[in-house]
Amino acid sequence: MGGLSGTLGIAVNSLLADQGAMEVASNNIANANTPGYTREQANLAEQQPVQIGNLLFGEGVTLQSIQSIRDPVLEMRIQQENQVQGKLNSFLDGANQVQALFNETQGVGLESVLSQFFNSFQALSTDPTSIPLRQGVLSAAQNLVSTFHQESSSLSQIKSGLDQTVTEDISQVNQLTTAIAQVDSQISSAQVSGQGQGTLIDQRSELVNQLSNLIGVNVTNAESGAYTISTQDGMPLVVGNQSCSLQTQLDSSSGTQHVYFNGNDITSSITQGELGGAFQVRDQVITSIQGQLDTLAASVVSSVNSQNAAGYDLSGNAGGNFFTPLSSTAGAASQISLAISDPSSIAASSDGTMGSSGNATALAALQNQPIVNGQNVTDFYAGLVNNIGNQVSFANTQQQAESALEQQLQNQLQSISGVSIDQEASNLVMLQQAYEASAKVVSVVAQLMETTINMA
Repeated sequence: MGGLSGTLGIAVNSLLADQGAMEVASNNIANANTPGYTREQANLAEQQPVQIGNLLFGEGVTLQSIQSIRDPVLEMRIQQENQVQGKLNSFLDGANQVQALFNETQGVGLESVLSQFFNSFQALSTDPTSIPLRQGVLSAAQNLVSTFHQESSSLSQIKSGLDQTVTEDISQVNQLTTAIAQVDSQISSAQVSGQGQGTLIDQRSELVNQLSNLIGVNVTNAESGAYTISTQDGMPLVVGNQSCSLQTQLDSSSGTQHVYFNGNDITSSITQGELGGAFQVRDQVITSIQGQLDTLAASVVSSVNSQNAAGYDLSGNAGGNFFTPLSSTAGAASQISLAISDPSSIAASSDGTMGSSGNATALAALQNQPIVNGQNVTDFYAGLVNNIGNQVSFANTQQQAESALEQQLQNQLQSISGVSIDQEASNLVMLQQAYEASAKVVSVVAQLMETTINMA
């Protein structure tokens, strides 16, 4: 209303509004470097005017609301990139471990021991009656057996480590979904009571980012209403203030941990996040390499045994099995073993005479024959090594591209939702001046009231 009391009310309202706006600016500055913080904006609004007679008197200003400045589309894009980045990081972590097992440049792998094994037969062909050369063949063979065992065991250890990662990640997923549901409940309560929700929404967004880094998710109604998070194939993880849990269980056929939702195996549908990358390495990369190693081992056993059986040992007896025969290809790399321990049992002769070396030469020649799926052992093994190397190289390239894209999206979001210290400092100066002016009005009105009272 008009009069000194009305003017005083306008000034006091202005002081309160400016004070609230300064608190918002101060809070922005304080959280300028806080991860996940979204800039807040104080929305000032003119109060409804009052009509007195034919005149309308303004009632000043009010702090109508405090709004978090967000871009839901960019936030959703960043969550999607988190899923991709989580997958690539997890994949590279596991794939690099696998690649390290076949680092031929550092003398790790099968290439050199395969060559040494077949070269030992070539050396024996120069003097087929030499016991030291025959012992060299057995030593090279045992080295080959040990390397097959080591490679197979190391792959199994990496797979076990990934299994442990799966269990830990699922536990973390369940913790995050529970926390998101709790925060969502607090947001709903704040909406009902009319309280600010910006801090709570920031907490929820940060939790969802952590969740999307672990597992591929779909998010709907991210701004208001029932907040829903589901897996890639639509299994609900969070619905409003309710959360659902995932379980891990040992799969009897593969011997690895699988993920279940309400009794349904959803492992194959998880293709993003850290879990997606772990499953890709565990169930595809390692399984494929183990299969190729088994094929290589089984082919070497079969071919060498057949050729050894075609010759004669140092005593003129028909050759037998060099390696212990395998019942199947599956597990061959871990089961390969020598069938002989006596160097004189090596069938180097092709006709039964002591000086003959024809079968030793034939055994050495197996290295260059297409005995493994139509390829020689060197080319087959090189293909195995190149394949894992290509996968790691491609993932590294993709990771760099995705990192650049995610950084670009983060920069865009920061330009919208991030805090500019310069802008907030400018706002504080403006609000300070407005506050001082309102305080001056209060002071003037107080003096005028005192004068009026003294006149009375």
